[in-house]
Amino acid sequence: MNSVVPGLYELPLGQVNVHLLETRDGLILIDTGMPGNGPAIEAALQSIDRSPADIRHIVVTHCHWDHSGSLAEVKQLTGASVIMHATDAAMIRQGETLRPLSPGPGLVNKMVYRMIIRNARSEMEPVEIERDVTDGESLPGGLRAIHAPGHCAGQIVLYWPEQGGVLLAADSCASFFGLAMSPAYEDLEQGRRDLARIARETFEVAVFGHGKPITSGASERFRKKWA
Repeated sequence: MNSVVPGLYELPLGQVNVHLLETRDGLILIDTGMPGNGPAIEAALQSIDRSPADIRHIVVTHCHWDHSGSLAEVKQLTGASVIMHATDAAMIRQGETLRPLSPGPGLVNKMVYRMIIRNARSEMEPVEIERDVTDGESLPGGLRAIHAPGHCAGQIVLYWPEQGGVLLAADSCASFFGLAMSPAYEDLEQGRRDLARIARETFEVAVFGHGKPITSGASERFRKKWA
């Protein structure tokens, strides 16, 4: 686990990051990574003197297999309740993870799409989701859900009001080589509208499903790029 700011940890798992929040409602895990990531998550918890049983809630930002692939394993390990947007929760209950995707803008995104994303898995072990959420709902730990369907119809990004405001951006955008559009979108123009909306929020810190965190002045960087 890498500490981003007090109360927020990031765990890189190959090509994807999962995040852990220490909140008044206990530990909250954001996403579970790809299939087989359960042992890595358990080891990371032990490295900060925590156990799987300390996780009270799992928020899955969207159904894609690199974010939901270890959900069944981690849910069994932790006993935590699972929260998702209603659109993608319906898919996960059926063991489905793949929605239509097209490359994001730019040569790098097109290369990433061809090499990785177009071969993504479409199935996983079905998992029961305890709570379906929609745009604007308050979640445990003071989180607020922001529906951002451009990348995936049931994607939520999360706003946490601690530490000057923290945005957990999921795959609404990426931060591999600086702040940029995600490598793939279900609806690119909706993705642009998502980012313009997110840029109106105020947050000091941003973390991403893919790429490095921004630990200061994050919303200003969003506004300069997408407002």
